[in-house]
Amino acid sequence: MALTKKQFDVLEALAVSKSALSQRALEKLTGHSLGTINRTVKELTDARLITDGQISNAGFDALEPYRARRAIFIAAGFGSRLVPITFNTPKPLVRVHGVRIIDHLIDACLAAGINEIIIVRGYLAEQFDQLLYKYPMIRFIENPAYNEANNISSALVARYMLSNAYVFEADLLLSNPGIIRKYHYSSDFLAIRTPRTDDWCFTVKDGIITEEKVGGVDCWQMVGISYWDETDGHRLSQDIADVYVSPGGKERYWEQVPLVYAKDHYAVAVRECFADDIVEIDTFRELKAIDPTYNV
Repeated sequence: MALTKKQFDVLEALAVSKSALSQRALEKLTGHSLGTINRTVKELTDARLITDGQISNAGFDALEPYRARRAIFIAAGFGSRLVPITFNTPKPLVRVHGVRIIDHLIDACLAAGINEIIIVRGYLAEQFDQLLYKYPMIRFIENPAYNEANNISSALVARYMLSNAYVFEADLLLSNPGIIRKYHYSSDFLAIRTPRTDDWCFTVKDGIITEEKVGGVDCWQMVGISYWDETDGHRLSQDIADVYVSPGGKERYWEQVPLVYAKDHYAVAVRECFADDIVEIDTFRELKAIDPTYNV
């Protein structure tokens, strides 16, 4: 059965908890009112998606269309702002406190049951082979245009794999793996609510991203992690190709396709995370501040 958003939220909370939850606990986890929780739990119980307060096998089956099936890592770029360390090492493979940046992201995907891992590589591509010792399930896609186009060229070579898929910037240092979720009701983009930022950010209305821009007040700072449902993934395969061949298309960032240039085709939700959950290390100075072993 197709689920309403409220039904999905309750079932997802029960699936993640793997145990029965009180209606007060469901209220806190989902953000819905206690009355809404009461009605929704009754609906799901009557449909046998909940049994004795726990999600049933039928409930898990109902969540299956909303499950994240693969993760695509955009990892082809040079990482110029992290020189000199990126002269010899792709940024996602840089170690912070002894662990490669990308490992935290891959581990979070595997913990969420996302076992199809795809890495789009370009700069120093052969160095990514080292990941296969720890993650033999990884598949690589080569981006031959990484040095002459922006990251839309990486999305282009992976465009047929975007349905039910996470897309990651592969250079994000993750500290809270719980933000990588197994189930999603619709396409969404992670962002941090902020009073002011000079970085890439979103304007949001009723939970839907209406604008992407650089710098803003009372906005949502973009985090380079997004999820695309089956329908939007199929749309993206065509829209990415169309924008890429348009005038100036090779200079675009890939997420500008659904958020700017073909925005009328999408209704992308914002999903909140927090500054402590994840950080993008932009410069070598920031890397040294996080990991003093680079102060040599």
